[in-house]
Amino acid sequence: MIKGCKICGIKDSDTLNFLINHAYPPKFIGFICNYPKSSRYVGLNDLKKLLNIKKNKSEFVAVLVRPNNKVLEEIKNLPFDYYQLYDCTPDEIKIIKKKYQIKIITAITIRDKYDVDKYKIFSETTDIYLFDSKGYEKSLEFDHNLIKNINIDKELMLAGNIKFDDNLKNYEKFVDFIDLSGGLETSGLKDRSKIEIFLNNLNKITNEN
Repeated sequence: MIKGCKICGIKDSDTLNFLINHAYPPKFIGFICNYPKSSRYVGLNDLKKLLNIKKNKSEFVAVLVRPNNKVLEEIKNLPFDYYQLYDCTPDEIKIIKKKYQIKIITAITIRDKYDVDKYKIFSETTDIYLFDSKGYEKSLEFDHNLIKNINIDKELMLAGNIKFDDNLKNYEKFVDFIDLSGGLETSGLKDRSKIEIFLNNLNKITNEN
């Protein structure tokens, strides 16, 4: 059953204000904190200004690719509810979670069934699993059938080439949260009209359940 969504890659205050004040705001809003290769990356000073805002009903997520101690110390006092971690071992995640007293979204990038099975080693450290494509910022796709029949005892988030106007009923039987970034953009920028369509469609699905 789909419980909500995460809209990722926010880097400007206008879009952030639009999201947190929306009639159907996203459950999670993600910010790219340490991956400059992404066009959605937000530097520390800009991030501090951007996050100086009332979150209302949304929770903020720091998206981190194998973060070092310097980055973790820089963001520790920012109003993040979750760290979304890529390319970290279970032991590294355990240390981060304990030190910063933060909830964890463990991102697992998927190419084949072997990649899906990696979720098992994170069972003691993660709060939410995110199954994503191997493309990172490129919104590539992977075969969602690979995760339809897995049995996990944590909430599951799905990313990777999901479009703003997709039929969300295709995901409701095996996903708790939908994660979009590039699918809500036009020419590399977040498109409010696409966000509007997506959030309204999602609200219809969640109210049916």
